[in-house]
Amino acid sequence: MCLSSLRTIASAALLRRALSNGGFSGRLGGQFQVDSTAWGILAINACGGSEELLDRSRRLLVQEQRQDGRICVSNNHPASYWPTPLAILAWRDSPSSRDAQQRAVRFLLAKTGLHFPRTSDTPWAHDSLLKGWPWVDESHSWVEPTAMCVMALRAMGYGSHDRVQEAVHMLLNRQLPHGGWNYGNTFMFGRELHPMPESTGAALAGLAGMIDRDVVMPSLTYLQGEVTRLRTPISLGWSLLGLAAWRQSPPNAAALVERCLVSQARYGEYETSALSLLVLGALAIETDNQVPLSSSPMRHGNFPTLNQ
Repeated sequence: MCLSSLRTIASAALLRRALSNGGFSGRLGGQFQVDSTAWGILAINACGGSEELLDRSRRLLVQEQRQDGRICVSNNHPASYWPTPLAILAWRDSPSSRDAQQRAVRFLLAKTGLHFPRTSDTPWAHDSLLKGWPWVDESHSWVEPTAMCVMALRAMGYGSHDRVQEAVHMLLNRQLPHGGWNYGNTFMFGRELHPMPESTGAALAGLAGMIDRDVVMPSLTYLQGEVTRLRTPISLGWSLLGLAAWRQSPPNAAALVERCLVSQARYGEYETSALSLLVLGALAIETDNQVPLSSSPMRHGNFPTLNQ
């Protein structure tokens, strides 16, 4: 089966999770979820879906935004603001969402994780003073949320902003010596840790266009060797996105996506966020390696005006 047909099947499954008043549920028959809605918007928009559905869903995301600009995974967990960069990307090309988008950008530019200097008995090896973004407020910066924030801020024209540039240095500092990334540690107690394909794909997608290929070649080599073994939508989706960002793809991409989709017959339907990632990964390979989470070229000196 070709990638186009597989993408159509997966996007149809996503549309079944679309709610009548807008937004997406995490699973078929479920309730509205912020992260599922943001991912669903990205995937359906990339597939050329209904503007009416997209507009309703974007408006719901605006309603979820807090006064300081953050978008939380739920109202019960205000510290979990990791969906904020997803919302920024979901609001792209939506004039009615621009004010909310700008508030979210201001929030990310002002926020950071917890950072502290290493000491002589510190068990980790990475530079813990370099600032990225955390999953949860008042915690350390990690690879995947940082990569997502870099992508979102670059899409808004902030690629050369000091905050983004430091985050790029943070990601490079967390790259493992033999290639790849994991959640964000390189060594613990003197031992190099193992890479993870989803973290590697996210980091590569965030860094594309910011650095020379030679800097990440060991990670590209690792991911090309790993991707053919992947069977889960998050790992495969991020891996396809990361490789496509550097104009690479596995020769059997369609077979990999089909195998992943077929696995739902055994394990049950994937959550909306995971299925959206798989759709975006398949689309990235299908459309001549143009990543749907694409970033705008870096701006130098003058940044877009953020309304107060």
